[in-house]
Amino acid sequence: MAIESVLINVTDVARAVDFYRRHLDAVVIDATDDRAELDLVTARLVLTRVDAPAESTWVGDDLQRGFRHVGFKVSDLDARVDALHDAGVPFHLEPIHAEGDVRITFFFDPDGTLLELVEGPLQYHEVYDREAVEQDWALGDPERPRFDHVAATVDDLDATTSHYGRLGYLLMSGIHQPSDDRGFEINFLRDGDSSLEIFTYERAEKAQRAPQLDAPGFAAVVFSGDEAPGDEVATLPDGRRIHTDADGLLYAVASA
Repeated sequence: MAIESVLINVTDVARAVDFYRRHLDAVVIDATDDRAELDLVTARLVLTRVDAPAESTWVGDDLQRGFRHVGFKVSDLDARVDALHDAGVPFHLEPIHAEGDVRITFFFDPDGTLLELVEGPLQYHEVYDREAVEQDWALGDPERPRFDHVAATVDDLDATTSHYGRLGYLLMSGIHQPSDDRGFEINFLRDGDSSLEIFTYERAEKAQRAPQLDAPGFAAVVFSGDEAPGDEVATLPDGRRIHTDADGLLYAVASA
């Protein structure tokens, strides 16, 4: 049950579509004043307008459990960063050379969703499933930005692996963060052509966020398939049922 789409709440659909077209080469599949669907190679972004939006409780601190960011693979990070700077887009982290021998940067979309660009194939410190890693690397450098992962902070990696294992995910690989004294580790759960990037912090207290579907920003991940193991917390106007895992990451399944 790979990631089929990512749901993002926006206050202005046209503005959001323009942003993703300009900076991530998204291809518009369908767009109205209330909703747009964009193709980003391995998954779609679904942008939905929220009226009278609530104030988001998302905090840009990876110690808040649940959703952290949406990641994309690129082959031209510097050029895209220059264009983002020229457009006055706010950055969370300027480009750095990160663990795993990749270059990364973080910035915000117009409604506060944190986005990451990754350039280069990750050189994993731990490989738990060689075949999955080889399939990951075989995707190569993208001709245009390619959706790669949704990141989440969790309290218990084993419990998270078990939960998403029921959706077909396997523990593929890991990256150590030796310079972080909080016991920070990144592991990757894989199915299809994208990942769930899982953050854990062994020596830091983490905060829980209540489910929130009426604020701008990331709303939920949509997996392919028709069964969801998590607790149901809401139903969208289109009838889609939204579930949550133990850490507050919201998700749905395409056929439910």
